Amino acid sequence: MSEKIVLKAPLKEEDVRSLQIGDVVYITGHIFTARDMGHLKIREILNKNVQLPKDFRGSVVFHAGPVCLKNEDGSWRLNVIGPTTSIRMEPYADMVGELGVKAVIGKGGMEQGTLDACEKYGYIYLQAAPGCAAKLAQGVKGVQDVNWLEMGMPEALWDLETEEFGPLVVAMDTHQKSIYKNLKEAARKKLDEIYPN
Repeated sequence: MSEKIVLKAPLKEEDVRSLQIGDVVYITGHIFTARDMGHLKIREILNKNVQLPKDFRGSVVFHAGPVCLKNEDGSWRLNVIGPTTSIRMEPYADMVGELGVKAVIGKGGMEQGTLDACEKYGYIYLQAAPGCAAKLAQGVKGVQDVNWLEMGMPEALWDLETEEFGPLVVAMDTHQKSIYKNLKEAARKKLDEIYPN
């Protein structure tokens, strides 16, 4: 049995580039959540040359809308968290790389633009298991803080402190490999066999 791969955030590019599709990893450290509106907000802030509320160098960004509950002292605690469909964030592939993000977590995969950005900037795409929101939440040890809550709980930028968050599968690596691309190619080949021209 291979050694358990635990990546510590902020991630190092050399560690990320050593990973291959199919590797199973866990994240320890801070993870930021960002969905459609979060990515748009980041782009707007960058266009205004204003400082972002978080340093994304070496960071992990999770395409997710967490459900959090407020404690009596005003702090937050996580209830559940699950991945959202990542393809909607495809237009931001280069922006994510330029920010210094080293891992993106989501579901459903992304397209060639993200695969190119993964190779260029040295980041990976990790598949989280859909339907396992309660299980994934077990890896979150606390909520550090939240920004942009005015956009709504799912769209806000949450800073989550994690310990061995996962399991997560490397689905797109820095070497132009993608399990989604492989599946599509295998499906096309099978269809050609079933329905020859």
